[in-house]
Amino acid sequence: MNLSGIVGYPITPFNDENGHVDFESLAKVIDTLLAAQVDAIAALGSAGEAAYLTEDEWQQVAKYTVTRVNGRVPVMIGIAELTTAQAISRAKYASQVGADMIMVSPFSYYKLNEDELFLHYESISNATSLPIMIYNNPATCGIDMSPQFMLKMVSDIKNTIMIKESTGDIQRMHKIYKLSNGKVPFFNGCNHMALEAFNAGASGWCTAAPCLIGKQAKHLFDAVKQGKNEKATALFYQQYEFLEFIVLSGLAAAVKSGFSIQGTPMGGPRRPLLPLTDLAQQQLKTMLLELNSHA
Repeated sequence: MNLSGIVGYPITPFNDENGHVDFESLAKVIDTLLAAQVDAIAALGSAGEAAYLTEDEWQQVAKYTVTRVNGRVPVMIGIAELTTAQAISRAKYASQVGADMIMVSPFSYYKLNEDELFLHYESISNATSLPIMIYNNPATCGIDMSPQFMLKMVSDIKNTIMIKESTGDIQRMHKIYKLSNGKVPFFNGCNHMALEAFNAGASGWCTAAPCLIGKQAKHLFDAVKQGKNEKATALFYQQYEFLEFIVLSGLAAAVKSGFSIQGTPMGGPRRPLLPLTDLAQQQLKTMLLELNSHA
């Protein structure tokens, strides 16, 4: 699968009355991302609070997302499990409901060595034919995979074809590009590095920003691809404060607050996560008003 561009992250809305997943609101989130012209949708990542869902909820969200998107763009399902068996189970379910690919994070309590990591990914690959994006996010998962090791997995494990790099170290992206001769697609997972990442050869950007600022992420990608460097720089710095804010404030809480500010309540994040403070909500409201005046 030749994927590039903006990969949009949906949040998982909850019903304030009973705390259950609100699928009517999830439809609105997905439709918002599609209207923002994302090139793919990646459900059940950090923004989607996947770690806080029950098994039944996780399955329902995965299935509903594929159904709602209905083939308009590829759907990627995030998998970050402590055990290989559970990761395999979720990978099989993603395939069963019609997902186009999976994004696998090696979430772990123990610090895994490279042999353990390799076998984890290889076992998932052997259990499904879905393309796999290797996701390196040590801040969340507690495991840091080197560019050399991730490229070895792309080379030696049949379904691992892409990398998502989220350490915030631009040198990692340069190394992925250089060591693979630009042949292995890699995606930026750090909002505040979007422009640098594109200039380092990133195939795309995985972000929840389109939930709140529409096509502006896509416009940035297009400007880079068209060689309009001044326009790309201007677009990036318009978004920069907002992009940094939603990450530092917590993606789920920030994006849900943003939807509410814009008139579409999505419920709060699930405990132990807390909603944004009143001050943070006001800061976000100011940023959104400014950003959407440029839309």
